[in-house]
Order: sequence, then C-alpha cells, then structure tokens
Amino acid sequence: MKPTIRDVAKLANVSISTVSRVMNAPETVVESKKNRVLNAIEELQYKPNALARGLISKKTHTIGAVIPDIRNPYYAEVIRGMEDASKRNGYSLIICNTDRSHNRLFSYLNNFYEKQVDGLLYTSDSMYPDYYSEVKRLRLPVVLVSTHSMEFELPSVKINDEQAAYDAAKTLIDLGHRRIAFIGFELTDSIAGQTRYQGFVRALREHGLESCKDNVVFVDGWSYDPILAAESLVAKCPNVSAVFTASDELAIGLMCYLSERGIRVPDDLSVIGFDNIRMSSMTIPRLTTVAQPMYQIGYRAVEKLHAQINGLNDPVLREQLPHEIIVRASTRRI
Repeated sequence: MKPTIRDVAKLANVSISTVSRVMNAPETVVESKKNRVLNAIEELQYKPNALARGLISKKTHTIGAVIPDIRNPYYAEVIRGMEDASKRNGYSLIICNTDRSHNRLFSYLNNFYEKQVDGLLYTSDSMYPDYYSEVKRLRLPVVLVSTHSMEFELPSVKINDEQAAYDAAKTLIDLGHRRIAFIGFELTDSIAGQTRYQGFVRALREHGLESCKDNVVFVDGWSYDPILAAESLVAKCPNVSAVFTASDELAIGLMCYLSERGIRVPDDLSVIGFDNIRMSSMTIPRLTTVAQPMYQIGYRAVEKLHAQINGLNDPVLREQLPHEIIVRASTRRI
C-alpha cells in the first residue's frame, strides 16, 4: 500500500492539516514540526496525490493548449516554448489537436473543465463568439497564442503580421524586383490571410507597383497542397521575378516545383517565405524568410496565463513580439 498523508501525520506526530501546510505553505509551520514532517515524508517515500493537493489549493497546476493542426511545423517551436515556461512555473501542459473542428474544440474545453485545468492556451484561430461564450461559461482563464481578438478583451501574444508581410515584400522591392507575386491564405482567414495580404499590397502601393496586386494565388490555409499552389501561381504569373509566400511550407513547395521544371532559384526567380521553421535553413538554396519568434510566443503566452491565474498585473493586453527578415540564398538582387 502506498503511504498516505495520514501515515505521514502519524509518524511525525502532527495533524493532517499540519502536513498539508508543510506541502503547500511551509512558511506557516514552525521549524520543529516542519522538520518532523519532512523527515516522515522522506522515510515513508510519500508522494502527495496531485488531485488531493488541488482540492486544497484550488489549483491543479495543469494548463491546456488547443492547437489547430499539430502537423504544421510552425507549432513545434511554439509548443517547446509553452513546455519550458510551463515547467518553470510549475505546470503540466496538456496539448490537444482540434483540426479546427467546432465539436472537437468544445469536447476538449469540457475535458479541461472536468480535469480542472488552471487555464487555457488558445492557438492560431479566431475567437468566435460561441467559443468565447463557452470559455466564459466554464470560467477558464485564457490567453490567445499567435492570434488576437479585437472583439473580446483577451490577452494575446503574436507578431504584427501586416508589418511583417510589408517588410517581406519591401525586401524584394529593395533588391530591385518589380514583377512580384504572392501566394497567400484566403482573405477569410483574419489571422494570417487578410493581414499578410494587406502588408503585401501596402508595400506595392507605396512603391508604385500596384499592378502586381493581381499576381496572387490564394489557398485554403489549413488543407492546401504547396505543390498545387506553386503550379497555379506559375501558370497565372509566368513572368514574375520574385514570389513572397505566406508560409515557409508554401515557399518550400514552390522551390520543389520550380526545381523539377528547371527554373533556378534565385537566378530565375527569387523566393521569400514566412515563419522561419527549422527546414527553411536546410533547403537548397536556403530560404530567405520572415522569422517569427515562435519559441518566445509560446513562452510569453504561458507567462501571461500564469499571471492571469494568480491575479497578477500584466500591463500589455495584446502583446506583439518583434519579427526579423532572415536573408539567405533564395533571393538575389537584379
């Protein structure tokens, strides 16, 4: 039989409540009693039940994260940041893949409620009114990760996607390109679709290249085939000298398609991606891209959630982290 808190109390000759205070608020226990309890715990090899401790502290030290598509390599670094910050702040992290399914999301939210998680990390999707109502009904503290909401007062961590896309397009313009195309996500995607397209168009407008704004292929952001997107773009815009894509996956798919057809990158066509996933530095040629601080986004999201759970002040509601243009070999000056 595993030793219980009652066994520890008996061996240390203290009450059960004293043992509980030693585990949860040791500064409230006199030194002599605390030492007896600690010695008893060590002698019995007692490991407190997490659920029982949660009932006492009203916290389970567990947080849940919902991810729309765990296959997307973007989330690897985000989750790594979440995990490291969770460990540092004393939480266990539960990760669930929603596939952007309404039913799966609601099922996970109820599972989190039943498991009494302390808070929720909501990643890369719009916070729709029915989602918000459910989160509020379940009284789950929440932080938005790689997304934000202007409709609801929810803390969030992301980059400025519009500005990042502007900087990517301007990078190509500064290299002398005047025939530029864009592969982006559907404009109904308010997170990465509309904002990145707007940044692309703003750069064109400010540099007198508005004729290029029709050099665009849109893809369904969550079920697209990068090769098919590349094929569509080349068929539509055969004479462009540079392409900006709204993700590194799209850029890598484009470079594969071009290589198979003898179109050289960057000699014939410059390519710039978005995200800076690990594979972007392993392509041939290595990919120029917009670097999101993915690890830091995940880490800061947990820190903001920890502050919310503990009633601490977080001065920035909608936090934007800096992006960076990483210039590699897939772009050239003309």
